[in-house]
Amino acid sequence: MAALLEVRGLQARYGPIVAVRDADLRVDEGEIVALLGANGAGKTTTLSAIAGLVRASAGSIGFGGEEVTRLSPERIVRKGISLTPEGRRLFTSLTVAENLALGGVARRGNGTAEHRERLLDLFPVLRQRLDAPAGTLSGGEAQQLAIARSLMSRPRLLLLDEPTLGLAPNLVTVVFELVGRLRDEEGVTVLLVEQNVHRALELCDRAYVMRTGVIELEGTPEELRRTSGVEDSYLGVAAR
Repeated sequence: MAALLEVRGLQARYGPIVAVRDADLRVDEGEIVALLGANGAGKTTTLSAIAGLVRASAGSIGFGGEEVTRLSPERIVRKGISLTPEGRRLFTSLTVAENLALGGVARRGNGTAEHRERLLDLFPVLRQRLDAPAGTLSGGEAQQLAIARSLMSRPRLLLLDEPTLGLAPNLVTVVFELVGRLRDEEGVTVLLVEQNVHRALELCDRAYVMRTGVIELEGTPEELRRTSGVEDSYLGVAAR
């Protein structure tokens, strides 16, 4: 497979605090790749750096064979990378339809209406709630809206940060099934940060494990499951 995303020697900091240190990772076209680790490991910062929301202090980020390390978040979206952030961050006073429209602003053009219709076929619960304020949605509905809003920019790479956080088990299943369909039916490549380690390993093609800002392990789900002490040493209680 060809590399869609290639991160080399990434370092990101918040003032004097180095949150990500010398991170190397690769996501090939058509893959679902998981980025795992305990809270505070640097996973969200890694996604934020790829999306341009946190400036990389060292290293490089390549996307589709092009350097995007220093681009603004808006230009990165136009290149084809979209982030669904942890906590959804919807505009709760705006309707579902208005939130979706905002998601497509960076990639306006022919076919936007048709693309929205396709997404509403994938997320039928949103079609039923188009005129409802986003703040009235249930947790599962809100997460689906957050993902659909990210997809309105028609990304080649979708960054998902904790998409099942706070959801009931049946809704966790719904979200994971949707992520699989996005890859299998829509051709979207996915880099996933997820605390539900077991479900993430069931879904992904490969995974990286971070600890204290450093990527310390990588491999297929089968390889990581065979690695002694992964859960206790690297993933903490979230893996249980």
